[in-house]
Amino acid sequence: MRILITGATGLVGSAIVEQCHKNDIAVNYLTTSKKKIASEPDYKGFYWNPNKGEIDLECFEGVTAIINLAGASISKRWTLAYRKKIISSRVNSLRTLHSALEKVDHQNILSFVSASAIGVYPDSLSRYYTEEEKAVDDSFLGEVVKVWEEEIDKFKSFSFSVAKVRIGLVMSCKGGALPEMAKPVKLYLGAAFGSGEQWQSWIHISDLARIFIFVLEHGLSGVYNGVGPNPVTNAKLVKEIAKVFDRPLWLPNIPKFVMRLLLGKMSYILFASQRVSCKKIEEEGFSFEYPNVCVALEGIYKSAECADASGMQTFNKEYVS
Repeated sequence: MRILITGATGLVGSAIVEQCHKNDIAVNYLTTSKKKIASEPDYKGFYWNPNKGEIDLECFEGVTAIINLAGASISKRWTLAYRKKIISSRVNSLRTLHSALEKVDHQNILSFVSASAIGVYPDSLSRYYTEEEKAVDDSFLGEVVKVWEEEIDKFKSFSFSVAKVRIGLVMSCKGGALPEMAKPVKLYLGAAFGSGEQWQSWIHISDLARIFIFVLEHGLSGVYNGVGPNPVTNAKLVKEIAKVFDRPLWLPNIPKFVMRLLLGKMSYILFASQRVSCKKIEEEGFSFEYPNVCVALEGIYKSAECADASGMQTFNKEYVS
């Protein structure tokens, strides 16, 4: 089995590549940086430039499945120009892939799985969302996911299965939200955001990578939430991070207006509440290794790659969405 992956060098992509190699699955990957092109039997890089619609068609050689993770990070300030980039990076990547597949023999490709995001679900403290939900959040993130998924759906014109994995808060020491949330806690400055009651549907990076592989191997179609079984409130999550580092939480909750001043419109992601179900993927037979946030944080805390010589957790400063 050989999988083509876009965004393979990012946070989620790197974890998926690791899972692939554990399962003896070879990887072809697309990169916009020629310096990142490797040529190994189980890990081959190919150049593409989605903004110009350029792609090396040899990337499809021997490929039986495709995973799409391409898209600019949402973790930078949402200026008008950057908001356009967030959307165009996702749309252009998918259109470049779609156009390329029309030019090659794709009969051996059995499955296409693309990343999406739970940001599509409306902000709510009380609702519990499944993949059947039709309402879209009235926010920039809701707009992004709506446009993103409409582009993904165009791949249904091909004969292979098409699936979308709506990713939640990814728990990893290598990037994503956890390092940013952990830094103030480690400095004795940790506090919940706003009321702290907003739901955060999280998933351990390893479980998320396994979901992508599971969806491919089982030829699943449709939408699947890439979240763990037990969402937590923001206050609970901050409290559990504090327990990991044995730090007190003594500051009052951080008001919305403070984060709005610091981050602009991007601060919305800190206060949006989406309590999301993973029942659908579990009913397909998927089993989570990290079902509870305390277990997930403990696993990350004890992992050799995230611990320094003194045994304390260290986090990469890079924030990858």
